[in-house]
Amino acid sequence: MTNALRFPAADPHTAAAHFAAELAFEADPDDVHRDLLDGNTRGYVLVETRAPEAFAQARIPGAINLPYRDLPDRLDLDPDLVYICYCESFQCNAATKGALALAQRGFRVKRLSGGITAWREAGYPVESDHLIGAPVAKVACSC
Repeated sequence: MTNALRFPAADPHTAAAHFAAELAFEADPDDVHRDLLDGNTRGYVLVETRAPEAFAQARIPGAINLPYRDLPDRLDLDPDLVYICYCESFQCNAATKGALALAQRGFRVKRLSGGITAWREAGYPVESDHLIGAPVAKVACSC
C-alpha cells in the first residue's frame, strides 16, 4: 500500500462538503488580488489583525487595521459585509484570533490564506506609511 493511500479517500459527497466548508472560511490571495485589480471588493473588507506598527510598515492595499488584541466589545462595522482577516503568515494565528473575535461579535468572517507573506511572495503590492510605492523588507509580526 502507498503512503498516500494508507487512509482511504473520502467519498465524493463527503469530500465536496468538506472542501466547500473550507472555502467558506478561507479566501485566496489570488482571488483578492484579482478583485483589487478589477476594482471590485463589494461585499468585503480586508482586515489586518497585526499590531499597528506592522500595519504601518506593510499592508495589503485598502486594508483596515483591527489588531486582534485590541478589539473592543462593540465595533462600528457594517454587519452586511464579510471581514477577511490576515496576519503575517501560516505560522501566525493573529488572523484566526481576529476572525474569532469578529465572529463572536456577530460579524461574518474569512481568513486570507498565507497572510501578507503569501501575498508578497506572489508579487502583489503592499502599502506602507514609510515607503510609499517602494519594496518593503520582511516585517516582524508584532502581534
